Amino acid sequence: MKHARIAWSGAIQQAVESDGQLLITQGPHKGRRVGFDEVVWLPPLAPVPQPRTVIALGLNYADHAKELAFKAPEEPLAFMKGEASLIGHKAFTKRPADVKYMHYECELAVVMGRTARRVKKADAYDFVGGYTVANDYAIRDYLENWYRPNLRVKNRDTCTPIGPWLVDAADMPNPMALKLQTTVNGQVTQSGNTADMVFDVPTLIEYFSSFMTLNPGDLILTGTPDGIVNVNPGDVVVTEIEGIGALTNTLVKAKP
Repeated sequence: MKHARIAWSGAIQQAVESDGQLLITQGPHKGRRVGFDEVVWLPPLAPVPQPRTVIALGLNYADHAKELAFKAPEEPLAFMKGEASLIGHKAFTKRPADVKYMHYECELAVVMGRTARRVKKADAYDFVGGYTVANDYAIRDYLENWYRPNLRVKNRDTCTPIGPWLVDAADMPNPMALKLQTTVNGQVTQSGNTADMVFDVPTLIEYFSSFMTLNPGDLILTGTPDGIVNVNPGDVVVTEIEGIGALTNTLVKAKP
């Protein structure tokens, strides 16, 4: 099932995809159907009682590492992001006026469904709640170290669109064989497959849970394949993953 979180009729609503519409599943409007263009899309993540941990992977596709003239890492290369950087489907991402190179990154995002601590690879999928699409923008002008991106590169407000759907893990029997694609203004610029990850989803869950607790609702952004290009204000970027959905985002110029 594809779940969404939307703003409609003056409130935040939970909904699911139903015959090309959004079916509201809770509250006084339960059972009401609304069109995709009638709502404001929010990150499809339910509120959690504790601060949400957002882990992002760097260089987790060998072709992307090669694209940047790096060798693939020997163990997962990760950095942390704040939840405030997350925005929803059809939202706007600000590009600073002074930068020369800002690029998208189409990524499979794993949403934890259970508390995970010292999980073995063989059991890792049992702890996944679902999957969504993330676009983890980066600004190369501010980059000091590809292996450890600093905050201005990867933790900026509006620079992590996510959505539109959260797809139940049970409906994704093999998340390690999904096609990824990015288009900029309708032109395909990036394509890949999750099968080409250096570290697959079970390996990542085993690795992170070996030294930290992963809580329900936490996110793991699993990296991007090669094919990144510079994007500018006015560009419409669509990051799409097979079986999950197409996440649309538009670049705008940030105010000084």
